[in-house]
Amino acid sequence: MAEKARLAESEKRVKNWKRWGPYLSERQWGTVREDYSPDGSCWEYFPHDHARKRSYRWGEDGIMGITDRECRLCLSVALWNEKDPILKERLFGLTGPQGNHGEDCKENYYYLDSSPTHSYMKGLYKYPQAAYPYAKLEEEARARSVVDREFELEDAGVFNEGRYWDVFVEYAKNTPNDVLCKVTVVNRGPDTATIHVLPQLWFRNTWIWGCSHEGCTIKPKLRSQKDGRIYLNHDTLGTMYFVCDKGPDGKEPKLLFTENETNMESLYGVETYTKYVRDAFHRYVIDGEKEAVDPRERGTKVAPYYILEVPAGEEKSVRVRFFAEDEDPKVYFGDEFDNVFEQRKKETDEFYDVVIDKKASPEQRNMARQSYAGLLWSKQFYHYVMKSWLHGDEAQPDPPKSRLEGRNVDWMHLFNRDVVSMPDKWEYPWYASWDLAFHMIPFARVDPDFAKEQLILFLREWYMSPSGQIPAYEFNFSDVNPPVHAWAVFRVFKMTGKRGFRDRVFLGRCFQKLMLNFTWWVNRKDPDGKNIFSGGFLGLDNIGVFDRSRPLPTGGHLEQADGTAWVAFFCVVMLDIALELAIKDPTYEDMASKFFEHFVSIIDAMNHMAGGGGLWDEKDGFYYDVLRTDTCTVPLRIRSMVGLVPLFASLSLEEEELDKLPGFKKRLDWFMKYRSDLSSHINFMTNPETSKGRHLLGIPSRKNLKRVLSYVLDENEFLSPYGIRSISKHHQENPFVFHVENEEYRVDYVPGESNTYLFGGNSNWRGPVWLCVNYLLIEALERYDFFYGETLKVECPTGSGNVIRLKECAREISSRIVKLFVPGEDGRMPCHGDNDLYVTDPHFKDLVLFYEYFHGDNGRGLGASHQTGWTAVVTACLDKVLKN
Repeated sequence: MAEKARLAESEKRVKNWKRWGPYLSERQWGTVREDYSPDGSCWEYFPHDHARKRSYRWGEDGIMGITDRECRLCLSVALWNEKDPILKERLFGLTGPQGNHGEDCKENYYYLDSSPTHSYMKGLYKYPQAAYPYAKLEEEARARSVVDREFELEDAGVFNEGRYWDVFVEYAKNTPNDVLCKVTVVNRGPDTATIHVLPQLWFRNTWIWGCSHEGCTIKPKLRSQKDGRIYLNHDTLGTMYFVCDKGPDGKEPKLLFTENETNMESLYGVETYTKYVRDAFHRYVIDGEKEAVDPRERGTKVAPYYILEVPAGEEKSVRVRFFAEDEDPKVYFGDEFDNVFEQRKKETDEFYDVVIDKKASPEQRNMARQSYAGLLWSKQFYHYVMKSWLHGDEAQPDPPKSRLEGRNVDWMHLFNRDVVSMPDKWEYPWYASWDLAFHMIPFARVDPDFAKEQLILFLREWYMSPSGQIPAYEFNFSDVNPPVHAWAVFRVFKMTGKRGFRDRVFLGRCFQKLMLNFTWWVNRKDPDGKNIFSGGFLGLDNIGVFDRSRPLPTGGHLEQADGTAWVAFFCVVMLDIALELAIKDPTYEDMASKFFEHFVSIIDAMNHMAGGGGLWDEKDGFYYDVLRTDTCTVPLRIRSMVGLVPLFASLSLEEEELDKLPGFKKRLDWFMKYRSDLSSHINFMTNPETSKGRHLLGIPSRKNLKRVLSYVLDENEFLSPYGIRSISKHHQENPFVFHVENEEYRVDYVPGESNTYLFGGNSNWRGPVWLCVNYLLIEALERYDFFYGETLKVECPTGSGNVIRLKECAREISSRIVKLFVPGEDGRMPCHGDNDLYVTDPHFKDLVLFYEYFHGDNGRGLGASHQTGWTAVVTACLDKVLKN
């Protein structure tokens, strides 16, 4: 298979098929990296309106763009509909302070396809033919309260009567450094319309800052040649060429040239060394400033300028191409160009025919294909060097002194200049470490090498803190995310090879660094040594009654059921890894014994009654956070995901396998005999298939597991039509209320958008369905079923009389999740909510959006609309649904 061959060549470093990819961000403005303000107000310091005029320091952005793995040379599409006040070069959205739910991209764009090596990619941007409603979007957002629905682009009526352009952007690689691009515009409206298309190519500005770590401080060259080619020379990329085809009318496009330099005069009233600056194409096209572009046809940014008149319902395309000097294809366009596209599309289809189960329906296959596409398109060049950011660049003014007392000052060692899997390249154009762990599960199916590289990367010295902490995300690297990295490492290890042929070097490398991370957790989050952990908000944002990253209004401290269970999960995965490594290296048996005893101690600590030092509530049959002050101990009886995380941590130990590990087995036998106070937490049964014994390590006992599952599988509690809710629907009529002096703290069931500004109000764990934790629960049920088998069945749904095994419960939850992205009998995908466009417009109906999370009752997509990263685990759910 051609694509698998390319992946192999890339992994062996035979050919650099991954040098060029969709690594260009969708948003560089408004990020922490570009913020040099004294107070850390990144949105205000670098707003959208400045982006076309100011050169970025740490990256670049564009619409459906492509760049190399160091973001040296970039290509993306710019558009104008003859109505807009600005050239459409990048996606627009509202900043945190502007929107009623904040940080929301107000554009309609879709990732349709990508092979793992990005040898073929296809994206779609929907561009209104009417003036883009910038002011209306901001005005509506400001007028709406946190409990109101967000005002989206389609609410402004700009897609009515089909009066919009479908702009398809496609890329294909002929060779690793010969990249073809085709932009096809389709007039969906009823009348002939005109669109201006500028495929713009430019060098990221690395030369003006005076730093040494960019790899190139010499200004690159870009100029027109007599033979019609555009010559490119970069100190580290070498010599390349850019060529542009004639327009559909047979005419050569006008070539526009300028420099990727800040328009100092417009922004600051200061002259710069050149009058040809970053926003030249905007001024040339929109304002008619012919003198804005360089008549000498040279610079660091170029665009062929096409003006296309397209009749109603018809389409027209433009074609460009860039290539390395030694990979010159000689014939640039015509049949040869089209043949490359057809061949790469065919090879991509062949690749996914193997990846996606053949039993998938056409609708399921459409969902899976777009899910993988979004996952692959969301890889981004991420550049952030803390020393330079904190202290400034040699050729630039020093940053404000307040910077050395503010954000991320404890991460001076951090040096990020890599292609990283992002949650969402607009709303979250920076990595989040626990998000990334989930990304690697679907990634392992399509690009195992990349999945392993990413997991190792976050454990390297230039990412991981010397203390052992893994960086969280750029707003606060020191924040505490759930420790799921070890789980992802072991899952990817098992997914990327058959037993006996797996990458043990990868597993061993990760285990050593994960030991440091585990030690950091124990030392920082269990300072009293009681095996009860508190770790801040732990990625669940506003799920609790208090802001768990701040001092409690009651005084005292919070003992977290999820914090403790996450460490237990970490611990038992490390036990599993140690046992795997011990098969070939007995020195790991000692580590396995350490993690075994630590895990059992955490089980014991959690299962004491709440109020008596533990977190189990016997009255309700649920795990709760416990508030402890000098005067009281109070279980916070909120039935939420906090109480379900303890189910994640479990492991079956087969005596048949343990016989191969005599050192560990000897310690286990001793423990079972002499530590009856703790060994009572370990279930044991005989495996009927082998007549050998089987041990189960898990936090809840069999009895307690059934009690918790009665809530999980109750449709009036956690079980929604589309997965497991993050808070029980019970709290819709029975909110949890806590009073401190004259203040009321309250948690309701909120199935949709957040009704509190806790954590900015743009993320809600008080009721919606989140696929990341759903997937961990699905896997947990399968592990419990592996141990209990036919001996443990439960009602699903609770009260239905339908009694099934736990693996069938896991399949039922998976099936409900998959339904989010598949049209129902009414033709609607639940993820699109009540948006009629996806039902009535044939050019919307097959498009899928993979949101951050989903409404707990109707499945409507919420939060970031392109967070395909962890939402791509829906493909793993689909595998479980289709599995015999």
